[in-house]
Amino acid sequence: MKRTTLADATASEMLNGYRSGDFTPREVMGAVISRIELREPAVKALWGQDLDGAIAQADASSKRWMKKEPIGALDGVPITIKENIATKGTSIPLGAASTVLTPASADAPPAARVREAGAIIIAKTTMPDLGMLSSGLSSFHALTSNPWNPTWNPGGSSAGGGASAAVGYGPLHMGTDIGGSLRLPGAWNAVVSLKPSNGRIPIDPPFFGRVAGPMTRTTGDSALLMSVVTAPDARDYMSLPPADIAWNTYNEFSPKGKRIALHLDAGCGLPVEPHTFAAITDAAKTFESAGALVEIIPPFFSEEALHELDTFWRVRGWVDYNAMPAERRKLLLPFIIEWLSAGENVTSAELMRCVNRKLEVRKSTQLATEKYDFVLSPVSPVLTYPVHWAMPTNDPARAMAHIGFTVPYNMSEQPASSINAGFSPDGRAIGLQISGRRFDDLGVLQATHWYENARPALAKPNWEIPSNADSYGGDLA
Repeated sequence: MKRTTLADATASEMLNGYRSGDFTPREVMGAVISRIELREPAVKALWGQDLDGAIAQADASSKRWMKKEPIGALDGVPITIKENIATKGTSIPLGAASTVLTPASADAPPAARVREAGAIIIAKTTMPDLGMLSSGLSSFHALTSNPWNPTWNPGGSSAGGGASAAVGYGPLHMGTDIGGSLRLPGAWNAVVSLKPSNGRIPIDPPFFGRVAGPMTRTTGDSALLMSVVTAPDARDYMSLPPADIAWNTYNEFSPKGKRIALHLDAGCGLPVEPHTFAAITDAAKTFESAGALVEIIPPFFSEEALHELDTFWRVRGWVDYNAMPAERRKLLLPFIIEWLSAGENVTSAELMRCVNRKLEVRKSTQLATEKYDFVLSPVSPVLTYPVHWAMPTNDPARAMAHIGFTVPYNMSEQPASSINAGFSPDGRAIGLQISGRRFDDLGVLQATHWYENARPALAKPNWEIPSNADSYGGDLA
């Protein structure tokens, strides 16, 4: 990193600066707002921002820090929240122009926890229609682009969250994931993301396979955010029991003696392109050279299984589509309408097979990975693609051909992270997925942090920002 401004500080650096009096939340907020004003016209990652309100909150936080009376573990730290995670008073469009906008009556659990901890929610972040695209393409939001190159896709469905983390709209960002929606934009924007064990972070409404999770530039910031958002909330009737997890030990890890699987063939979907194959293989060698026991595992997913998961989502989408007023249905993206229309004539017997398939994938994934401490694989078999495409194939008939490495862990409820492992010759980011046993969220973060530091210098993102990006805030020493 050539230079670091307050907007690019980690959450821990911000908190240390507030504590020491080196700078204030107001100065940090000024730097973040300056970054937004500079980059948002091109990136378009935000929606529902309240920057005046954020400044007022930053001023209040600054006064608390001057008195040495912070209200929580994140007091004064900027954060963005994906727009499908409710924040009181803000509507939830779900990325779709067909949605009737109604302000949320209360914060959803992740938003409530960060607000209680003193974090400043500066904005909601964009997502594609109904959260069912790996893209920043939306019928409601402006087209979100990849900060590394505006012609590249940021991925999705946590499109705005991944882009916001990469471009430096503060250190903390919350997204959601039901098939790869944290890890895919994490990979293509070169940021860290964690899909926790299902139920680790309470969410409302819960749904099979759906989780909330952090998107940050560093593993340490993901661990810090996890320490706050994993607090219990009765609204999530699928959440895990409260657990006393030492998230601050994320930096305590050695690969020596760990059993690690290298998974390079998903068994379905798009083939792994050569640059990705090489980067993930090199990542495995990095673990192996430090004493890990690495072995290649065969595919445990299939085209049939992927098709039936896709069919289940199409039926669900078709039901939601038919519940919309007729005049609003046509406002959805044509790609989404074509995709979900395939769910119209699915029989009850076919749908039941799809439901059962979710359980079969859960079983096969857990059994295939149970004897390993961690599994290394690509996040995506392919690199990012044109910004205006809905999916890597841009074909509704093969919409889910890129999620063969990610979606099994949603079904099995195992934790999985994404971290940058290299770049293609033209600069596109390559994501390494590190998955672990169910409930071992801390272990996955520890392994991810270890790799974050052990990976080659060429695999580390260089967050170079234009020189006028911090006109409201000073440099961070």
